[in-house]
Amino acid sequence: MSANSFGARSELRVGEKSYEIYRLDAVEGSARLPYSLKVLLENLLRTEDGANVTADHVRTLAGWDSKAQPSHEIQFTPARVIMQDFTGVPCVVDLATMREAVRDLGGDVTRINPLAPAEMVIDHSVIVDYFGSPEAFERNVQVEYERNKERYQFLRWGQTAFDQFKVVPPGTGIVHQVNIEHLARVVFDNEGVAYPDTCVGTDSHTTMENGIGVLGWGVGGIEAEAAMLGQPISMLIPRVVGFKLTGQLPAGTTATDLVLTVTEMLRKHGVVGKFVEFYGEGVAELPLANRATIGNMSPEFGSTCAIFPIDDQTLSYLRLTGRSEEQIALVETYAKEQGMWLDPAVEPEFSEYLELDLSTVVPSLAGPKRPQDRISLSAAKETWRRDVQNYVKDGDEAGIESFPASDAPAEHANGDRPHRPTVVKMDDGAEFTIDHGVVAVAAITSCTNTSNPYVMVAAGLLAKKAVEKGLTRRPWVKTSLAPGSQAVTDYLERAGLSPYLDKIGYNLVGYGCTTCIGNTGPLQPEISKAINDSDLAVTAVLSGNRNFEGRISPDVKMNYLASPPLVIAYALAGTMDIDILNDAIAEDAEGNPVYLKDLWPASDEVAEIVESAIGQEMYLRTYADVFKGDERWRGLDIPTGGTFEWDADSTYVRKAPYFDGMAMEPAPVTDIAGARVLAKLGDSVTTDHISPAGSIKVGTPAAQYLQENGVAVRDFNSYGSRRGNHEVMIRGTFANIRLRNQLLDGVEGGYTRDFTQVGAPQSFIYDAAQNYASEGTPLVVIAGKEYGSGSSRDWAAKGTALLGVRAVIAESYERIHRSNLIGMGVLPLQFRDGESAGSLGLTGTETFEITGVEKLNEGETPREVTVKADGKEFQAVVRIDTPGEADYYRNGGIMQYVLRNLLRK
Repeated sequence: MSANSFGARSELRVGEKSYEIYRLDAVEGSARLPYSLKVLLENLLRTEDGANVTADHVRTLAGWDSKAQPSHEIQFTPARVIMQDFTGVPCVVDLATMREAVRDLGGDVTRINPLAPAEMVIDHSVIVDYFGSPEAFERNVQVEYERNKERYQFLRWGQTAFDQFKVVPPGTGIVHQVNIEHLARVVFDNEGVAYPDTCVGTDSHTTMENGIGVLGWGVGGIEAEAAMLGQPISMLIPRVVGFKLTGQLPAGTTATDLVLTVTEMLRKHGVVGKFVEFYGEGVAELPLANRATIGNMSPEFGSTCAIFPIDDQTLSYLRLTGRSEEQIALVETYAKEQGMWLDPAVEPEFSEYLELDLSTVVPSLAGPKRPQDRISLSAAKETWRRDVQNYVKDGDEAGIESFPASDAPAEHANGDRPHRPTVVKMDDGAEFTIDHGVVAVAAITSCTNTSNPYVMVAAGLLAKKAVEKGLTRRPWVKTSLAPGSQAVTDYLERAGLSPYLDKIGYNLVGYGCTTCIGNTGPLQPEISKAINDSDLAVTAVLSGNRNFEGRISPDVKMNYLASPPLVIAYALAGTMDIDILNDAIAEDAEGNPVYLKDLWPASDEVAEIVESAIGQEMYLRTYADVFKGDERWRGLDIPTGGTFEWDADSTYVRKAPYFDGMAMEPAPVTDIAGARVLAKLGDSVTTDHISPAGSIKVGTPAAQYLQENGVAVRDFNSYGSRRGNHEVMIRGTFANIRLRNQLLDGVEGGYTRDFTQVGAPQSFIYDAAQNYASEGTPLVVIAGKEYGSGSSRDWAAKGTALLGVRAVIAESYERIHRSNLIGMGVLPLQFRDGESAGSLGLTGTETFEITGVEKLNEGETPREVTVKADGKEFQAVVRIDTPGEADYYRNGGIMQYVLRNLLRK
């Protein structure tokens, strides 16, 4: 019960029903706040307890200084938590392990239960092993269950063992789309108390929900666990960037073009750690699906959220997706009563301002390795020809050698592009030639776009026109269609477009995150061999949101983001070395050239089908019994009981080690002495570089572990599927094939120098870490700017901690990873402005000493600590930003803090 210091508790009548609410207008200054901060203000009013949340916190937020730098801490209590299975499985493993820790310390295991609704959508496990056939979906699902049976049994046990924990079974859709189509409440009704829906998730793209007015963002799994257990999230009141939209999108452009433009603008402006909020006349004209597409890309431009206020578009979407009229009435009445309803004519007060005239958006791509690197489609060919020189070695056209990607372009005597024609002979007798730049993967994949019927219908129409002209995909292109929910296939079938997609190779392969997270599956063996034998710089074109190096496929070096219809166009063309706006894509059955303009559907044609083919009954049917699952799910044998029966032979799910030997009182914080550098890294090292992801390669430490435990190579599965086994995950931490550890010269992958050995030879990072651990040597990581950008992978922090890393020293951090490091007991330090490893002459071969950390034992967080490294000395900024984070660090991590608090209560 709130302390209600401001007398904000009141009543709201909606039809015949009455709700308790906390009125924002009870607090002076609330009316001028942006929508996102009004949501936070209501959260404080409702959770005011005089301790974690006080009246002063409420006054501080209501008196927000839009121009000030963030300095005031508040405690935000999300209404619910959402998870996907890769990041969610470790959460459930940790909860199960916490129950045992509570039991061992004499507590009641049932105290460990989600106190806020927690929902998991199993969407990250399906891999595109089969494609281009009517049987692809069924065969992929079957293999998925075979690979993941142990994990799925564990999750089904969790569904029965924990209160307020629900699981959406495999084959239903992606977490973000299921969230906005069904799980999101927009306004909660919790036993007669109405309040804004807020939700944090274990996937950074949780921000898709921002498109329907739900404030939330991605957090690490450890933060999510704490939120499930009733812990508020400590945060600083942010700066809010107002992004004004005017005008309308021109014909021929898509939501993808818009979001790539927005991403480029916001990344250039700099919005890391800030809220972004959209307003203006252009917002009112923007369909909900386009808003969700923009919200989804928030991690790509770096903001905490990218939110749209509630308006008529929100209500229409809720009605379309099958929400009850009572719920819709509550959303409308509540938003209007609390001043949260969008008025397009009003310009709220913001910290910073940007503006985009939608009519200036042009068809675009992004690549070859970052989502913010937008390319106008008209410049795609020349840009590819420039960028490919970063992926091949100098030489003549006939015998050019290639080398790992670098930032320095190579010069070529042969002119504007390298060539290495390679003949591929398939088992079925087919023969063709591939070269640098061929499109090896062209995937319509779940994240970002498949929630958007406009781009999906456009893709179907382009496929229809292509089939009518006798076109199909090039034989070297792996195609796939992985929609975000079953409603997508419903409306594609109703519109009569599915047969055309099937005919050009875009058969349904699964409902889940496939190519966008590296679950592309293998290329055909002959094609893969040719690519690797000739070391070709081939490309992938996908409708996702991530195109980082090494992410999409180990065979593919250059990755491009594009709209679903454009993905199909490139599958038809088969190469990036084409002016796709002006060159012929292919020839029709009569040998006539076919151009993109001949295939591209008109905007009104798309809109007409969207209006006629999509109905509420699709969503009602899709989500009628969404937690039940199919016969495979219901037929899984599961253990019973309040604690899990761990299988000692399991290579998927193992008891986590975080609470081993934990005492009721934390040990004092200590300074760090005698530390060695595990990795010295450059700028823009993402959590994809740090966290285990993608396939497990033979010969790596993770593969060796699996083989030692009797797992055949064909059953390795992916790192993501084995996130519940810390033994696999720590062996894959810092093991990305594109990681460049500057302790080594010209070497890519999970390697370092092992200073425990004579001559400090090259070694796997995992093996070196084990040697350091046996000697009791702490480790540090040195990095450049934007360390930990990308997905909010908890294993990027968990793996770092379990390898023995005590501190990271970077030039700057992405928000979530910095927080996750603290949550795992790793100290994030930052070079002073203008300083770096280079300017300080650090080579990474030094022995480090970090002093001043012990001040935390005195109840204060030092602003800086002293770092000494073989005679070099400098001050590093301590990036423990809030008192709450200091408490987590003192306890050795957020989970230990939560567990101790629960036991004390």
